Amino acid sequence: MKKILVPIDFEEPSNWAMEVGVDIASRANAELVLLHIVEEPIKQSFSTAGEWELSQDWEERLFTLHLIRKAQSELKKLQAELSAKSSIVSTELRFGNAFHGISTIIAEHEVDLVVMGTYGHSRFHNFFIGSNTEKVIRHSKSPVLTVHEKPRGHEFRNIVYATSIDQSDLGFSKVLQVAQELYKSTIHLVRVNTPSNFLPDRQIKTAMQAFAEKLKLSNYTLNSFSDTTEEEGILHFADQVNADLIGLATHSQHNFVRVLTGKISDDLNNHSSRPVLTYLTR
Repeated sequence: MKKILVPIDFEEPSNWAMEVGVDIASRANAELVLLHIVEEPIKQSFSTAGEWELSQDWEERLFTLHLIRKAQSELKKLQAELSAKSSIVSTELRFGNAFHGISTIIAEHEVDLVVMGTYGHSRFHNFFIGSNTEKVIRHSKSPVLTVHEKPRGHEFRNIVYATSIDQSDLGFSKVLQVAQELYKSTIHLVRVNTPSNFLPDRQIKTAMQAFAEKLKLSNYTLNSFSDTTEEEGILHFADQVNADLIGLATHSQHNFVRVLTGKISDDLNNHSSRPVLTYLTR
């Protein structure tokens, strides 16, 4: 792991994410990239001829300039403060759409991990609001770690790996194994049994053992957990093992698995109090 991106808006949730990002970067000896995006306040309207008219008066320009200068000052101060905690800290200030700005930085810097702060329990704030966070999770080529509340500590000792035992999880398992190595973690592999997707425990355990061996996992437990829905099962199992992190792969194929795991990851990111790590497998 060489580069970790933390989008920030200088509000509480992004401070939580930055705290986690600093710890991971220091353990991995990785570069920490802090990104702030100034969204341009532009009024748009149609002319009578059907053409776009952009109204940007001097007040708007001065306000935008104020935001840019304030952001530059805040980024410079953060960079100075964090340089003592992380080996390399760089900053990026971009102008425009948040999602596209984050996506561009991920590609330009070849980011290995994105750490984003959100308010948990369906509350979002500023440029992390709903759709932007979900878009990053669903389209990022890099793993995304969402932080939903102030970290209780800086140890991901117990990691829940929620899986449907899909063979395309190979890429995600490598991501989790990096986290496991950094934090000396135990991975709790779990398959949630629901009324609509039920399998006998003995069948699940046999399949999971073969799955774990194929992924070359180490220091892990195998678990079958029954609940009403996949989301509730993952959250309740995480409570049971006192997890520090929940991990879930999503799939790029436009099929039932992709739709299902995409919905579960959205629900987890909306309702989990624990950090959630997702990765779009190809």
